[in-house]
Amino acid sequence: MKELLSGNEAVARGAFEAGVKLAAGYPGTPSTEILETLAEQYRSVYSQWSPNEKVAFEVGIGASIGGARALVTMKHVGLNVAADPFMTFAYTGVNGGFVLVSADDPEMHSSQNEQDNRYFARFAQVPMLEPSDSQEARDMTIVAYELSEKFDTPVMLRLTTRISHSKGVVETGEPTEAPDRTFVKDPAKYVMVPANARVRHAVLAERLEKLREYTEQTPLNAVENNGSRVGIITGGVAYQYAKEVAPHLDYFKIGMGYPLPIRKIADFIKSHDRVLVVEELEPFYEDQIKAAGYNVTGKEYFGRLGELSPHRVAEGLKKAGVLSEVATAEISREEAMFPRPPVLCPGCPHRGVFMALKKLGVAVTGDIGCYTLGVLPPLNALDTCICMGASIGSAIGMEKVKGSEKGTVAIIGDSTFFHSGVTGLMDAVYNNSNVTVIIVDNRATAMTGGQQHPGTGRTLMGDEAGLVDIAAVVRGLGVRNYRELDPYDYENVLSTIKEEMARSGPSVIRTTRPCVLMPKRIMDEPYVVDLELCNGCSACFRISCPAIAASKETNPRGHPKAVIDETLCTGCTLCAQICPTEAIVLKSKFVKV
Repeated sequence: MKELLSGNEAVARGAFEAGVKLAAGYPGTPSTEILETLAEQYRSVYSQWSPNEKVAFEVGIGASIGGARALVTMKHVGLNVAADPFMTFAYTGVNGGFVLVSADDPEMHSSQNEQDNRYFARFAQVPMLEPSDSQEARDMTIVAYELSEKFDTPVMLRLTTRISHSKGVVETGEPTEAPDRTFVKDPAKYVMVPANARVRHAVLAERLEKLREYTEQTPLNAVENNGSRVGIITGGVAYQYAKEVAPHLDYFKIGMGYPLPIRKIADFIKSHDRVLVVEELEPFYEDQIKAAGYNVTGKEYFGRLGELSPHRVAEGLKKAGVLSEVATAEISREEAMFPRPPVLCPGCPHRGVFMALKKLGVAVTGDIGCYTLGVLPPLNALDTCICMGASIGSAIGMEKVKGSEKGTVAIIGDSTFFHSGVTGLMDAVYNNSNVTVIIVDNRATAMTGGQQHPGTGRTLMGDEAGLVDIAAVVRGLGVRNYRELDPYDYENVLSTIKEEMARSGPSVIRTTRPCVLMPKRIMDEPYVVDLELCNGCSACFRISCPAIAASKETNPRGHPKAVIDETLCTGCTLCAQICPTEAIVLKSKFVKV
């Protein structure tokens, strides 16, 4: 049967066909839809969101050791969080097949960095597969489980944003039953005390040599002969771009990116006058091939920053003297779509908090979530954003060295708090830090699409779940100063932050308004602007609400008065609270004279 699937959907399909019993992960673009597809379409696979990627990986380890095939998914930076179990699981090996999906984000469409996670496969010395389209995403997922069990190893399936989100026709098959495996006690294999780990390290080295032999033979790495004297070594989405602009060249297509088939690549190089390596981000292939003693070039023509495109590849090939002209058009991201600057949604409960923080002028250490948009003008209320959970630790460090004269506030979302904020708050209590932590609880992992988390009371598969009480967690850690407030009550937000910053020891403020979009859209009675009362002071413009715009009317100084789009306004009241002339009123109370 043929279906039109994205790369993420194809991975889910491949896992289903391979007989996977358990899938776990933490939502993060571009990997999120893999588990969502499994939960929605393939209910025979138990699928769950875990509090963070490390826990998800460990859940997958347990399922594998228990005898089942397991899938663990995350975006590239999530593997930083899961690196501890990942590195050691490479030593122990598997029982049931284990596949890790690492979805990289070249160009940082929705990420704080664009690290190249192919190096993680080499670091852990585990095999890595790299699909170049949706069909290969499905096929390689199935092959990955066969590899995992054949070589007793976790296998990395490395996607990128374009592979994850682009759609293609996929030939699907019927689901199969995975090999029957059961849990067998084997402490020497799975208990990594030093004496056992030394033995397993030797096993890892021996396994890697077997994988090197396998990669020389597998059809995943293939030569495409078109009779040219110039050859291209490439893989993943870069293969598609190169084939599009230079279909007449010979190709060595890499599907198994680690370990590389060096002997096979050497034969390809020797049969051509010149060979170029086309790959996104770092010179992962290029450096290894050069280290083996073979003359190739690549990064000097194609660069190592951002994602490739057909145009960038064509330009690189022209610079290298391989193409005489660039026939593709260069389309910037700005030209490709209608401009839509990122902004907090109308009625977002985070807006009032940032308004208050900006007015106070304090140092604000931020975190990963929708609220990271508080850094943008006109709010300009965020000073740091490093990684998941870093807001609290960063605030502690800044407070200890008196880095900000006006004080320091950490801001973190509910899902991120569960992910990796709890230990930071524990540090604040343990080391008696005078920091104020604001948990902006909108009851969803909103930035990635409103997924469930331990504080929502529902699982990924839609079942009722135990609800982890943030207040109980905070108090259980030993925080004495804890308050909850409505983030739409601007004056109360302002006064509460001031009061808590003046206290000794750590304090926590938790906001209690849900996301206005998920799980359902909240639309209360909208507000309108009385243009006769509006003086064009622009106070309402400074709260950065997309529902508020400049009208055609101006004040005597030529400054525009405001107008509110009633189809966008959620009735959150913030603009009405800060309007000095009380020109913003509920629609039902606005009477034209």
